[in-house]
Amino acid sequence: MPRKFGEIAFTPEVQAAQSERGSRQTYERYIANGPAGDTITPQIAEFIARLDGFYLGTVSSNGYPYIQFRGGTPGFLKVLDEKTLGFADFSGNVQYITVGNLSGEAKAFMFLMDYRHRQRIKVWGKAEYIEGDSALIEQVRVPNYKAEIERVILFHVEAVSENCPQHIPIRYGVAEVEAMIAPLEARIQDLEQQLGKALSNG
Repeated sequence: MPRKFGEIAFTPEVQAAQSERGSRQTYERYIANGPAGDTITPQIAEFIARLDGFYLGTVSSNGYPYIQFRGGTPGFLKVLDEKTLGFADFSGNVQYITVGNLSGEAKAFMFLMDYRHRQRIKVWGKAEYIEGDSALIEQVRVPNYKAEIERVILFHVEAVSENCPQHIPIRYGVAEVEAMIAPLEARIQDLEQQLGKALSNG
């Protein structure tokens, strides 16, 4: 189990709950013997490259968490280096809740889900938004998507934790389903043509 994950997630209150319920010593051993787990490894980068969406959590000034889904074509979430993720931020519904939250509190969280392969990765860190940096905007630009980029959101990684696949439902995207049924549709079309010829010759 990654050390940095434990340092962030296992607050004094969490540790007290673990002690009361008998799991504290087990997690202490896991954390003591585990890797740092504070970088984007090549394997995690490969995982991120195939995502078409993720959940971003920020914290408001009144202490409430705010979770937002961000979606795009695979590759829209960029691995800029082993400690930094970035993505383009468009106008959307112009509520600017994420931008406002990050203005007051940089702590943030990413929940990355790959339903197709039943994998999930949690990422803790600090986020910031940057406006007017044309070079950075080009780094996160999504090919063939013409909407204007208002800003770039950078996520500075502090801890990463991979979870087990238990209870994750398998879900397929439209493109994946279309690719799977394409041979079946072709076969049906071929059989219909054969049947049509047989009936016309009958």
